[in-house]
Amino acid sequence: MAYGVPFPGTFLVDGNGVVRSKYFEDSYRDRVSAPTILLREFGSAAGTREHTARTSHLEMKYYATRDTVRPNLRFTLVADFQLPPKMHVYAPSVQGYIPIRFELDPSPYFTAHPTEYPPPELLYLPAIQETVPVFQGRYQVRQEVTMAPNEVLDPVLQGTGEIKIRGQLRYQACDDKICYLPQTIPLEWTVAVVPLDRQRVPEAIQHRPPAPSGGR
Repeated sequence: MAYGVPFPGTFLVDGNGVVRSKYFEDSYRDRVSAPTILLREFGSAAGTREHTARTSHLEMKYYATRDTVRPNLRFTLVADFQLPPKMHVYAPSVQGYIPIRFELDPSPYFTAHPTEYPPPELLYLPAIQETVPVFQGRYQVRQEVTMAPNEVLDPVLQGTGEIKIRGQLRYQACDDKICYLPQTIPLEWTVAVVPLDRQRVPEAIQHRPPAPSGGR
């Protein structure tokens, strides 16, 4: 039924007209949100609601690139970290130690994509005489999610009009002398869900079939 229907997408073009990147999804219904593209391409913050979590090992500010979402929209959950001097957490590629892990609780209302971590630093630790991959200072972790189709989100649209995306951050922090007990921080984002905009374009620019020609 959808034969010949083009997939929507976004091209990023520079001042010389050269396509630098493009964004297309596997389903014609899915869309990558503009704030997610701006974050990927330019690191632009979204200016949405922020939450802050602090422990003695780190400070975390987390937010979503969209506070209002629609069915099939792909957007990003972001966590910005600041660690004190000499403090580090282990990167996911570490062997034999507890790495940082950013994960979401399963939900029928969205699909979680793989978590994106920054490239780790290699740190030599004299106390254990090992070189390990770690994160230090400032760094950012991103988690993209795609909202479910309209038919799945219908109970939400007919109800409160919002969902809570819940998850947790698990990590073990160490300084140059001590490795502290592992910690788990609960996370929660609240996003408003609105229906798809099915309003037709203005009549002046609607596509219409050509008028029949004269004759028989």
